[in-house]
Amino acid sequence: MSEDVSEMKKQFYWQGLRVPYIAPWSAEKTPPYTIVDRVVRGRPGIGYIDETHLDRRRGVLWMRQGVARGVGTPAFGGVHSLRQRQCMVYLLCQVCGNSTFDDHFTAWGERHLWVARATEGRALQEGEITAMPPICLPCALESVNACPRLRARTTAALVTYVEPWGVLGVPYDPQSLRPMPPSAWESAGQAPVGSSREPWMQAAQSLVTLRRVTPVDLRDLAAAR
Repeated sequence: MSEDVSEMKKQFYWQGLRVPYIAPWSAEKTPPYTIVDRVVRGRPGIGYIDETHLDRRRGVLWMRQGVARGVGTPAFGGVHSLRQRQCMVYLLCQVCGNSTFDDHFTAWGERHLWVARATEGRALQEGEITAMPPICLPCALESVNACPRLRARTTAALVTYVEPWGVLGVPYDPQSLRPMPPSAWESAGQAPVGSSREPWMQAAQSLVTLRRVTPVDLRDLAAAR
């Protein structure tokens, strides 16, 4: 499963709406797998019985998910594990899938744009931990216009750089090797890099910390284009 993301991404639409690059499609099924004990980098944890080098990144076990973008029906509210990770590693736009190292990045003093729904009016802050990848300005404006919930409560910020924080996923019980119930999850299924929870996690999304965060108004960014 290649992580080469250098080419421009084909865009898919559904009922007139652009389907976000990170959205999963119904044909992207999770293949069957068996979890076993495994020692990785000297630490006991979990692995797949038929594990390959594609199943891990930086020693962390990742969820298996089929790759068939554009086939079937899109799940707009869902997240495809591999494509989300690609967006975080290469700083790709979560909607179009293309690089955010674009002309706007240069014009903004080599900063990337992050946009999120402002829960209870809360803006993006310095040190924010998020699973939400960056977004390019045209896709941000398109998303806000298309989504009433996002349009009503949008927070945006320019970010100079991001740091890997850890992963979001499903923790497994070291004794039974079964997924732990959500009620038993520590930190909502999050595992920081190097933590004792990390080897027992089946990662689904990459988490990063936003650094040198400057809140902005999307309307001001759009007007300055």
